[in-house]
Amino acid sequence: MSQLAGRSVKSVATKAIWIRRAKAQSATARFSPELAGARPLLLLLLLILLGALLLLSLSLGSASIPFDQVASVLLGGEADRLAWTHIVLKFRLPKALTAIFAGMALGVSGLLMQTYFRNPLAEPFVLGVSSGASMGVALVVLTAGGVGGALLAGLGLAGDLLLTAAAGLGATLSMSLVLLVAIRIQSSATLLLLGLMFGYLVSAMVSLLLYFALPERIQAYINWTFGSFSGVTGEQLPVLAMIVLAGLLLSAALSKPLNALLLGEDYARSLGANLKWTRIGIVLATALLVSAVTAFCGPIAFIGIAVPHLCRGLLASADHRLLLPGTCLAGACVALCASIIAELPGNNLVLPLNVVTALMGAPVVMLVILRQVRGKL
Repeated sequence: MSQLAGRSVKSVATKAIWIRRAKAQSATARFSPELAGARPLLLLLLLILLGALLLLSLSLGSASIPFDQVASVLLGGEADRLAWTHIVLKFRLPKALTAIFAGMALGVSGLLMQTYFRNPLAEPFVLGVSSGASMGVALVVLTAGGVGGALLAGLGLAGDLLLTAAAGLGATLSMSLVLLVAIRIQSSATLLLLGLMFGYLVSAMVSLLLYFALPERIQAYINWTFGSFSGVTGEQLPVLAMIVLAGLLLSAALSKPLNALLLGEDYARSLGANLKWTRIGIVLATALLVSAVTAFCGPIAFIGIAVPHLCRGLLASADHRLLLPGTCLAGACVALCASIIAELPGNNLVLPLNVVTALMGAPVVMLVILRQVRGKL
């Protein structure tokens, strides 16, 4: 009898914890009926904003092209000047599409990490995938001989392809390691700590390579860490798109267990969610998204941590069936906006992309921290 009574008390206590968590979650996701009806409209506005930013990014640059000329080229026509057609199709359109795919990937991967670790400051790079890509690039740039010299001199497409291949290989190895750990380890906190420690270990190895490298090779590596959307060619873009779309489709398939994880692993398990496969799916989707972006664009900072919070604030919801498409659109808009701002100085001067994303994302992160502190007072 005493054992049955103990189990009953434990069951009641567990249910009480779940109820408190549900109330806290519903409080953070509460919205007015007017806003609930406006949700499809908000997503439509984000889509319209994305189209406007795309047109703006194709028009602005070292050579300004009128909007009507850009529209004519996109519709299959010819611009008044042949050079404008070449600029739009060969340079600006691949760059803009790269920014869109990268923004979607980083925004969604940040949302997955924040939900899985239940930490609003989690970012896509906590699993160490970006560190693996950085290690691959560092080995090529800082230790290669003749190829490294050509790369540092900025000669041709071969150097860019080598960088992309090195980053992709490093990210793939890191992704494989993280997946093996995720299969064997049940604790999300342990996985987070291992990812952070792996990142510190790789950073130490990169620092060691930097210490013994030549100054011009150090500069080449630093340039890669600034991040850029302009290094992806028309031939490479389909590869980036396929990897990102695969990661996004896997993320969409996880929307239901992600909603359950908002209330904790015990609650998700009570709803019948398979936590092992959910964890593997989240890690695999994040690794695919982050590795693709890092390999082709470099380590793009702050988009992954800031965009999910912007989307939650805009949509006033914690439902991942709504947040996933919203984060895709918001991430693409933020990435395109950062790319446009980086081009604003003109005269062939382009600001480092990570400088722009830090200026845009850091205030959002600070606001989140201040709101957390205010909520605890």
